[in-house]
Amino acid sequence: MKVRSMLGPALLAGLLGAAAPLALAQSSDANVPPAAASKQAREMARGDPVRWYREDTTRQERMRTRQKEIGAALDEAKNACKQGPASERASCLKAAQDTWRREMAALRSDAPVQASAGEAGAGH
Repeated sequence: MKVRSMLGPALLAGLLGAAAPLALAQSSDANVPPAAASKQAREMARGDPVRWYREDTTRQERMRTRQKEIGAALDEAKNACKQGPASERASCLKAAQDTWRREMAALRSDAPVQASAGEAGAGH
């Protein structure tokens, strides 16, 4: 595994151990709000959307999809935090937000630098 050889087993184990509680909090459909669950059920009854089988071919499409995934993971984590004990809620929400920030920063660091001055102020 490429990441393992770069980080070393101890560091990799530490990173995975730190991420495990948040990953577990995000892995359940119980974290989906009732309105979203109802919409998902209707969509699933119609079958798989065509877009699921169409690969993101450009870098921009892949980045947009990854950004959506990161945002969805944050929403699920927030919902899981709200269902947990009130005494742990603030730290849980902070951990979820920190994870979102790290993942978005990693996504942006993979993004190509925009050379156009017109795009620099676009807020993207």
